[in-house]
Amino acid sequence: MINFKLDPKSGVPFYRQIIDQIRYGIAAGNLQVGEQLPTVRALAVELKVNLNTVSKAYKELEIKELLETQQGTGTFISSKPIDLSEAEKQQKLTSICKEFTSVASTYGFTVQDIIESLKSNQRSLS
Repeated sequence: MINFKLDPKSGVPFYRQIIDQIRYGIAAGNLQVGEQLPTVRALAVELKVNLNTVSKAYKELEIKELLETQQGTGTFISSKPIDLSEAEKQQKLTSICKEFTSVASTYGFTVQDIIESLKSNQRSLS
């Protein structure tokens, strides 16, 4: 299961953020075939968004055959494989880095500070 997080400052509509998080969750192996997602209502309450926002995201993913909804049972990850292109991965990484750098710079950190901290954190994970 993934922990959904919405960023109201990103400028990306919430339904699109939900779609992206599910797609990347599948591609990264964090969501497995047959895994049940929260109900539309449960996710809407958790994220504090309108039911239609979650419903729109789920419907779009159903159209792309990434989700399957079984009436009365729930919504599940389908068996259709997802393959993110290197360009799409790179675009997402660039977006994350820009946002992260922007936030860090508002606190006075330089890019070099960020790089050193990332390297230090990576060593502590090893």
